[in-house]
Amino acid sequence: MENSLTHQARDIQTADHRLRSGLTRTWDPTVPDIAEARRAVIDLLERLDRPPCGRSVQDACLVVSELVTNAVRHAPGPCTLMLDVTPDGRSLRITVRDTSPRLPRLRPRDPTRIGGHGLHLVRTLSLRLEATPRGTGKDVTATVPLEGADPR
Repeated sequence: MENSLTHQARDIQTADHRLRSGLTRTWDPTVPDIAEARRAVIDLLERLDRPPCGRSVQDACLVVSELVTNAVRHAPGPCTLMLDVTPDGRSLRITVRDTSPRLPRLRPRDPTRIGGHGLHLVRTLSLRLEATPRGTGKDVTATVPLEGADPR
């Protein structure tokens, strides 16, 4: 899928001179490879001065998988994954931009239902979860802790 994927890595110098790392990947209207989205997280986190390990990386990969999968299932057209490590390096902001104006809806918990549990997982693993409408769709952003901070 390399021809349908564009990506941009960036290191951003902030006002307080701390280095911020980020990565953006955009897929054309074809269905993206969800594994590629998880690899984007791993690629970015491995570039950090103090890369997180273990559960932090796994949690971030799971959140990315859920958010990108939701975009693919519920929105026509391209989707973009934006990853930004906060200046203090303690969390990762994961944003998935898609073309659907419908905001995500947290369904009631139902252990007998197949599917529909992804947003509950994302909310549990994240410090913050928000959806922002845009003129041509929406951004769904989850902030995931990287240093074992309690997400509650």
